[in-house]
Amino acid sequence: MSSESPKKSEHKKSCINCGAELKYKPGSSVIKCGYCSYEETIVPTLTSFEELELKPYLEKMGAQFHTQKISMLHCKTCGANQHVEENYKSLHCVYCSQPLIVADSYDEEWILPGAVLPFQLNHQQSHAIFKKWVNGLWFVPNKLKRAALDPEKTKGLYVPYWTFDAQLYGEYSGKRGDYYYETESYYTTENGKNVRKSRQVQRTRWSNASGTISGFIDDTLISASTQKRNVLPDKITTWNLEGLKPFNSSYLSGFITEKYTLPLKEGHLQSNQKAEQIAVRWAKQDIGGDTQKIDHLNTQLSNETFKHILLPVYISSYVFNGKKYHFYINGQNGVIDGNRPYSFWKIFFFIVFILLIIAAFMFLSQQ
Repeated sequence: MSSESPKKSEHKKSCINCGAELKYKPGSSVIKCGYCSYEETIVPTLTSFEELELKPYLEKMGAQFHTQKISMLHCKTCGANQHVEENYKSLHCVYCSQPLIVADSYDEEWILPGAVLPFQLNHQQSHAIFKKWVNGLWFVPNKLKRAALDPEKTKGLYVPYWTFDAQLYGEYSGKRGDYYYETESYYTTENGKNVRKSRQVQRTRWSNASGTISGFIDDTLISASTQKRNVLPDKITTWNLEGLKPFNSSYLSGFITEKYTLPLKEGHLQSNQKAEQIAVRWAKQDIGGDTQKIDHLNTQLSNETFKHILLPVYISSYVFNGKKYHFYINGQNGVIDGNRPYSFWKIFFFIVFILLIIAAFMFLSQQ
């Protein structure tokens, strides 16, 4: 690990024409002024991703490296920690929509992100996706559509993840199963008679197997957020990590950033569990055959590194009839998911309509 002090995030940049803050333009490599449309290219501060050596951090020897202080706002309602890379007068929690008290902001250390996946969809595009999805939902209360389609309720958020790399080596022993088929006779009843027939039955021939596996595990992705009430749906958490860029704070301008709350140590334990699953899969592939059994598997990880990365999500959060609902959009590919209420009366009248159709069909059939 380098002993050099970390590079700090760039200071917020102002427009050279009007002085307004420049904000990241999704799907591009520029920051743009929202008032006079002046654009400035984001100049990379790093030419490659910073993969940090894991062991010193777990031993608390690396805390002085690659860290910096950021200004945080803590939501007292849902517990989310949020950072905004711009000046602001008022802000609402991106998860629960409750007001955040700017006077309560505080500085906190964080491991500097090694990479960021910039937003590819802007706010207008994400809201169009959201609007189309809501309008396409069945049995949604009409009041919900009017409440949900407020663009101000859709916020862009960078969510934190850990990624882990490691060299895996393992030794295994188990059994290889190869299928073969035997003809089997059986009796069945046909037309009141007992008839003898035959059929092919699958059998498995087992043989002992052992060997070694090795390979590089790249970018094991672990969510670094411990939000319990606002967990991102699995459907939207598929990103193309080939789009990652070396971290530059300009990509954060105009968006909210959630600070990781899952400790690095816990993230590492979760990555080890995924590594074990990968090792089992590799061992079964190495054994071959039609089916496999693993009796013993001993794995070792070496050359372990990690990085803290930020991934883009749009969130819409609002309260309807006293209950909170969330919708999520992947900020890279536009995949959307969320929870929704149902209209009792729409469902009721739909059922009545179906019953009337059935009754009319039966009446016509009798005539």
